[in-house]
This record gives sequence, C-alpha cells and structure tokens, in this order.
Amino acid sequence: MKKKAVLNNNAVCQTRMTAIKDTMGILSGKWKFHILGTLIRGEKLRFMDLLREIDGIGTKMLSKELQDLEMNHLVKRTVFNTKPVTVEYEITEYGKTLSPIIEEIANWGIDYRNKLHKKSEVTV
Repeated sequence: MKKKAVLNNNAVCQTRMTAIKDTMGILSGKWKFHILGTLIRGEKLRFMDLLREIDGIGTKMLSKELQDLEMNHLVKRTVFNTKPVTVEYEITEYGKTLSPIIEEIANWGIDYRNKLHKKSEVTV
C-alpha cells in the first residue's frame, strides 16, 4: 500500500505545488531565462540581435524558445512589412513581472558561485 503525502496533503499546498509545476513547465529549459533577461534589458530586439546577445544558442533553438514565450504571452513578436521582412521581439507587460524573479535568481547564482569559490580556496 502506497503511503499518502503528509506535507503536501492540503488544498493550499496542492494549489501551490500545481502553480510551481505550471511555472516550471513554462520557464524550464536552458535558454528561457536568458532570453527573458536579455529582452528585459534590451527592450526591443531583432532576431539576429538576440542571437548575438545570447552566447551559445542556435537559430533553431532561439526560434523555438521565442515561439514558446510568445505562446505564453511573455514575449511579443512584431513583423514589419519591409524587404527583407523585419521581426522585432519585446517583453510583454506580463513578462516584465518576471523581472524581480530573474534578478533574484541572478543574485542567488552570484552568491552561490562566490560561496563555491571561497570553499575551494579553503580546501586547497
């Protein structure tokens, strides 16, 4: 017989865990935070500008991730009727709500790297 959950067994915890799962589903992957962070700082950027700014990402992956972010209303894509066609990407107002979260993740990452660096100095 399988044991029942104890810590996450109430409605509030279930709602919270579902929300976390949904959020991670939307934002998971190697590149989404990088794309969002770049657009938050850069405002409106063309595809090739994003490609240059995000070191290591390929064109297919950038295109796929931008489509996902657009589908989830975090990024807006604007196509201009020029020759050749110009496409700009920008963060939506809803996407901007992720700015403090991205900033905190960056701060945590910097702190974590510093702690690891200090720890490796002690053990050397």
